[in-house]
Amino acid sequence: MAMRQTPLTCSGHTRPVVDLAFSGITPFGYFLISACKDGKPMLRQGDTGDWIGTFLGHKGAVWGATLNMDATKAATAAADFTAKVWDSVSGDEVLSLAHKHIVKSVSFTQDSNNLLTGGNDKLLRIYDLSNTDAAPQEIAGHSAAIKKALWCNNDKQILSAADDKTIRLWDRTSMDEVKTLTFDTTVSSMEYMADGEILVITYGKTIAFYNALSLELIKTVEAPAPINSASLHPEKDFFVAGGEDFKLYKFDYSTKEELESYKGHFGPVHCVRFSPDGELYASGSEDGTLRLWQTAVGKTYGLWKCVLPEDLGADNSEQMYGSTPEIKA
Repeated sequence: MAMRQTPLTCSGHTRPVVDLAFSGITPFGYFLISACKDGKPMLRQGDTGDWIGTFLGHKGAVWGATLNMDATKAATAAADFTAKVWDSVSGDEVLSLAHKHIVKSVSFTQDSNNLLTGGNDKLLRIYDLSNTDAAPQEIAGHSAAIKKALWCNNDKQILSAADDKTIRLWDRTSMDEVKTLTFDTTVSSMEYMADGEILVITYGKTIAFYNALSLELIKTVEAPAPINSASLHPEKDFFVAGGEDFKLYKFDYSTKEELESYKGHFGPVHCVRFSPDGELYASGSEDGTLRLWQTAVGKTYGLWKCVLPEDLGADNSEQMYGSTPEIKA
């Protein structure tokens, strides 16, 4: 019999969770940050969902959040017309970067020295975090609000997705547009994988995979419902997606076959991401929760306990899945 997927539910947010990101693997494990319309981004231990702290200071909905590779810094993008940089060890605000409109996206370079932002004023901005008095470099070209902006190609190029139904590739040095992808509908999400230079894009019911350097299409997969976010497993065996029907879907990357689907939340799924070790994926929803899901159901990992098949009984759910933490921030 197939084992039942039992997620760990992370409570604490009071409004929809709209973005999430994992750090890299550090000597202390890996970490997870969530952006929420309650204006209070939260940091958690990535493998258990245990709440570590809340970053306090924004005066509006937080639309984007990210951690640098070693999880020493966090950055957030908000409706209060600021992007903020935080010390994620102490929780202190390090820097507040004023913008002219709502900020939607934040991304660190690999060395954590630069921060890329994008938002409703249609401009990409690059801040030098070692020289905070300097004005940011600005890149114009999009004709509508920018949803997501990411570094790629060893931070030599930038990818941006906007409400003008385009994804654009930019050269960081010249700040010129290298290539543009145009879609029939607005792109709902974009994920970049440095290993293999793969770009994962969602729009409508479509999940599309592109080469991030050439923007050549690799493949597309149609889901049963409109999709808001998708994430490719680090080993590229499969990918997960979530969207408007409250469900989470898992597909085989090679064959495009749907492997699993289950009701993931009590509202639309806004964001989904694999952990850096690929052992779990996290989802964030309109219902205000984050949930952590096992990649290999039944494996002993984090707060999940393995159970041998002969131990499976009618009343096995508590024993089999360990605790489901209701984490109150």
